[in-house]
Amino acid sequence: MNITKNKFYSALTILAVSAVFISSCGPDKKEKDAQAQTIKQEDAIDSPAVELAMVNKGKLQANISVPGELLPYQQVDLYAKVNSYVKKLWVDIGSQVHQGQLLVTLEAPEINSQLAQAESHVKQMEAIYYASKATYDRLYNTSKIPGTVSQNDLEQADAKKNSDLANVEAAKSSYKEMAANLNYLEIRAPFDGVISARNVNTGAYVGPGGKGTDPLLVLQDQYRMRLVVSVPENYTGGLSDKNKVSFTVQALPNRQFTAQIKRLAGALDEKLRSERLEMDVYNTDHKLLPHMYADVNVPLPSHDSTLFVPKTAVVTSTEKVFVIKVVNHRARWVEVKKGVQTGDVMEIYGNLEKGDQVVKKASDEIRDGSAVSY
Repeated sequence: MNITKNKFYSALTILAVSAVFISSCGPDKKEKDAQAQTIKQEDAIDSPAVELAMVNKGKLQANISVPGELLPYQQVDLYAKVNSYVKKLWVDIGSQVHQGQLLVTLEAPEINSQLAQAESHVKQMEAIYYASKATYDRLYNTSKIPGTVSQNDLEQADAKKNSDLANVEAAKSSYKEMAANLNYLEIRAPFDGVISARNVNTGAYVGPGGKGTDPLLVLQDQYRMRLVVSVPENYTGGLSDKNKVSFTVQALPNRQFTAQIKRLAGALDEKLRSERLEMDVYNTDHKLLPHMYADVNVPLPSHDSTLFVPKTAVVTSTEKVFVIKVVNHRARWVEVKKGVQTGDVMEIYGNLEKGDQVVKKASDEIRDGSAVSY
């Protein structure tokens, strides 16, 4: 009987302790749950609603628009080689000329006088040479008889003959130089082209060109032109002469032209930090003019395995460039580097993977670590 009572009292004691334990733990757990729910509600109230975009991976085709200039494929400033007067102008501004065509005739009377003098000098030297040669020949024939002519006299005559021959050659060279000046009195076209400038009139005194001196004529090859652009350093990697560009000019807004990249500088300009590209443009209808400005679309090299996001997802602050990655409703700033941009999409490099979720319209107002809703 006593054993039964003891068991009964022990059971009551256990029930009492359990009740006390439950009563002590119950309110704490409820309070914690309530606090968590309150924090969650506060986060939902404070967290901004954002639109998410996915980080994509693939091959991005991009173009950049850069200003360009059309230049003549060849251009030359024509000057007078010798001091002279303009006798006849055979062309004018806008004249289409061909290689070798006579453009300007000059006259210089003193050149004719100098040429005549040089010719007389040649004849004088030839006469002296013929005399010395005849003297040597006579002495040589006489020297065949032993004892008639000393060896020294024969050598002296031979030296005189050779010296006079050298004088003849020098006189002839001087004459050729003077005669060449006559050719400079005719200015001819070095290549096919168009006369784009004329700075003299008939009777004008002209001379050798120098710094600050206007040329007589300016000749340009306008059938074949150079389209010149400068591509910024960020976009130079991978450019090749296999690409084509398209361009427009303000004078012909409804026409689009294409040109093949022909020449790359292979180095950056020290001032502009850009690479010079040249394209050949065949101006068959002569609608394009030298020194026109052009809006040029240059294709950029595309890379496989490139990550890209909407350009609005990339934030450029005073400290860094970043995107806002969203993980478990929390914002996380991920520093990135910008790549090429095409349309509304931008190439990026950073600690991201394909499929990551980022804020589509990001700003530095969404702080790192803050809660976001979407």
